[in-house]
Amino acid sequence: MDHNKALVVFSGGQDSSTCLFWALKHFKEVHTVTFLYGQKHSNEVEIARALAAKAGVDFKLMDASLIGRLGANSLTDTSIKMDHEQPQGGFPNTFVPGRNLFFLSIAAVYARELGIANLVTGVSQTDFSGYPDCRDSFIRSLNVTINLAMDEQFVIHTPLMWLDKAQTWALADELGVLDIIRNETLTCYNGIAGDGCGECPACRLRREGLRKYLDSKGI
Repeated sequence: MDHNKALVVFSGGQDSSTCLFWALKHFKEVHTVTFLYGQKHSNEVEIARALAAKAGVDFKLMDASLIGRLGANSLTDTSIKMDHEQPQGGFPNTFVPGRNLFFLSIAAVYARELGIANLVTGVSQTDFSGYPDCRDSFIRSLNVTINLAMDEQFVIHTPLMWLDKAQTWALADELGVLDIIRNETLTCYNGIAGDGCGECPACRLRREGLRKYLDSKGI
């Protein structure tokens, strides 16, 4: 296993794209893996493909559509109206159960075939929208489980784990890719690139973080 190589779980959104450029700074060779899981905003795949090409890294698309069929959620089921606020005592219906569990497990198998020791994901406990599979405790537990399952020493990197969205924008700026992240990524659950629809939970979180960061810079 090569500890100079990294595989980024890559959606083409703000967080994973920031992690891609973070990985390019920290590792000699970077690969990406993107998943089709029945998401309504599936045009994120072409955004991810274009960004990977711009970054000069390998792009791998995998079919994980089973994930979208296992449980009801508004990101894969067109009949479910999207929650705009987190309901009391539960998860928002934008939560896709097991998504990061599946993605990182599949990524680890693929990384093993490529001899890659480092996995990079853009999950954040600070701005995690109530999703349990974005928590640090989950990532640490899964890292141990994956290593035991394959008798390898993978390291799961979470550069955004303790950053809020304003700090994530700051990191993109520090990496010299603020304009790329703002204009060429797709975070919107309604499939609109750049600043998005402005109304879905992902867009509102992204927009508020950008406003906070630009205010801090006096822009």
